[in-house]
Amino acid sequence: MKNLAIIGAGAWGTALAMVLAPRFSRVRLWVYEEDLAVRMLKARENDVYLPGFRLPPNVEPTGDLSSVLDGAGIVLSAIPSHLVRGIYQRMLPSVEESMVFVSATKGLENDTLLRMSEIIREVLQARFAPQVAVVSGPTFAQEVARFEPTALVVASEDPSLAERIQAAFSGPAFRLYTSEDPIGVEIGGSIKNVVALGAGVLHGMGLGHNAMAALITRGLAEMTRLAVALGGKVRTLAGLAGLGDLVLTCTGDLSRNRAVGVELASGRKLDEIIGSMRTVAEGIKTTNAAVDLARRYSVEMPISEQMFQVLHFGVSPREAIGRLMVRSLKKEE
Repeated sequence: MKNLAIIGAGAWGTALAMVLAPRFSRVRLWVYEEDLAVRMLKARENDVYLPGFRLPPNVEPTGDLSSVLDGAGIVLSAIPSHLVRGIYQRMLPSVEESMVFVSATKGLENDTLLRMSEIIREVLQARFAPQVAVVSGPTFAQEVARFEPTALVVASEDPSLAERIQAAFSGPAFRLYTSEDPIGVEIGGSIKNVVALGAGVLHGMGLGHNAMAALITRGLAEMTRLAVALGGKVRTLAGLAGLGDLVLTCTGDLSRNRAVGVELASGRKLDEIIGSMRTVAEGIKTTNAAVDLARRYSVEMPISEQMFQVLHFGVSPREAIGRLMVRSLKKEE
């Protein structure tokens, strides 16, 4: 597996190309925007999503999806969740059964409520039974691109596949742990973005550490309940893809989802916030799927429910917090 194909050249996909470049002979990076692909090839920099970072010599940006896949041993996708199905359908004629597919996308598909690995498997099964793994954990693209120490989880139902990806991706600044629980890893990576929207609201309202600690802790409880209902493991949510990613996204200034929450607290409308953003805040779309999944599996997720009300029904952040605080008293679990 000397050749790596990365699908998606946002900040995360570009950072992955940079940190993984020393591990592969060739890294081809698919860029959605043709004009950006041309500029990246010439200037060796992603001036839109990750400016200020020079691409390694063996990273080849291109807008040609089929050429990116040619000869790849590993296909690593880092694209927004709502684009995964369509792009994998476009990839279908060019993929090979020998390839390993790794998802680094955090989110859920709204209509089907499927996780990213489930979508990939569903699309590719039209040709063969694919080898699929997922990668998640506490990561900001800029810090990964600076080669700052980062730890993630690679999960697959096939332990040997997770170990192969672990060995292929791990390096001095990029450490992977293995897991046999892709459900827990993907649910943790998805729902933490919803909770981070709430964290941004708290920060934007000027509320203190008490409120933030309560939100993170109870948000973790929601993530864990949903993951377990879907077949995930409690211990996964206590690890890097759960608690670790949750703390980072709720407290870090580089978090897009937290930034959206801050804007909501200032009184800006969701459409206005989205219109001003260059990159995707996955928590906005994931909130819908989280609430639908919670209802389908009879899982109590009050924070996600209130964020849904704020985003889509005009409930004020202050009212949403009030609703959470006056709920019926319960045992902690």
